[in-house]
Amino acid sequence: MQIIFKTSYDQDINILSKRGEYIRVTLLIVSMLAAPLFLDVYYLSELGLLLVYAIAGIGLMISTGFTGQVSFGHAAFLGIGAYCHSILMTTGVPFSVSVVLTTLFCGFIGMLLGRSASRMHGFYLAVATLAFLIIVETVIGEWTSLTGGYAGFLVPELQIFGVYLPEIWQQYYVDLGLTLFVVWGTANLLRSPTGRAFLAVRDSELSARSLGINVEWVKIQSFGISAAITGIAGILLAHHLAYLSPETFGVLESLKLLLMIVVGGLGSITGAIFGAIFVSLLPVLLSLLRDVLPGAISQQAGLEPMLFGVIIVLFVVFEPDGINGRWKKLLHFFETFPYYRKASFVRQKRYLKTERMR
Repeated sequence: MQIIFKTSYDQDINILSKRGEYIRVTLLIVSMLAAPLFLDVYYLSELGLLLVYAIAGIGLMISTGFTGQVSFGHAAFLGIGAYCHSILMTTGVPFSVSVVLTTLFCGFIGMLLGRSASRMHGFYLAVATLAFLIIVETVIGEWTSLTGGYAGFLVPELQIFGVYLPEIWQQYYVDLGLTLFVVWGTANLLRSPTGRAFLAVRDSELSARSLGINVEWVKIQSFGISAAITGIAGILLAHHLAYLSPETFGVLESLKLLLMIVVGGLGSITGAIFGAIFVSLLPVLLSLLRDVLPGAISQQAGLEPMLFGVIIVLFVVFEPDGINGRWKKLLHFFETFPYYRKASFVRQKRYLKTERMR
């Protein structure tokens, strides 16, 4: 059983608080760095794609998991990031400059959306973000002179500082570097006053207002940062796909992102990573289901979104904290053994009195 003695207030905002967390994170980073040494090209490409979706999950987690702003249209920012970066590189803009410009542009669009949706809640916010996704998908499809429309857009080869990176392992290290940067940046964001304001707005807008927090501005910031991070994922996804099409960034992709954070566990960076792992393994489960189910069902076009919906409902009902919640319970069991109490994680009915005014 591990006991932590805190001797300063700074320990309350440490990114990693326990010795075991430092060991697990270090081993994970070392194994990820060494992955190209023992994985073949296919699995290394899939691992890179997993990192891309981890970044996208963290982006959506900031608005939905940390600020409580449900978004059904975050695939739009994936598309904006992918197309904007590809177009800039086609015109001769260097990779590093294109990443910065694309990230800023996605953040700006996200703030505009946040400004429009800052006074919406729940169902209305979800519908507004879904409408935004449909508008973006339509614009990409119809603006043929810029995006190529539904005929597609060829993504330029990955080139950094004048050096072409055609190999999968080279692209993997680019994915890994940006993923570590996003995780580190998000963890530090949550320790800042801005991150604390996000959590306050999520828990109770009325209480946040009484503390002097500008709720509307916090929501705008949340959407902007969330969109910027998702745009980074779109940049990396473009190089994985090599050829862009508007249908790639549709409603099904948004549903996949939402599935990722719900299954992984809302309100944690680890949950976004667990969700990315789950979504990466989901096609394998889907292919197994198609082999088991009768042909009339397995060949139905809507099987994948139906499976997404069923999984979301099951997790919301039976494990609201997601895979990350189950992981915390398992760690707590081993850390407190043999003094583990079964009621440690029993959900209690509690609410803020201020919420009665809604």
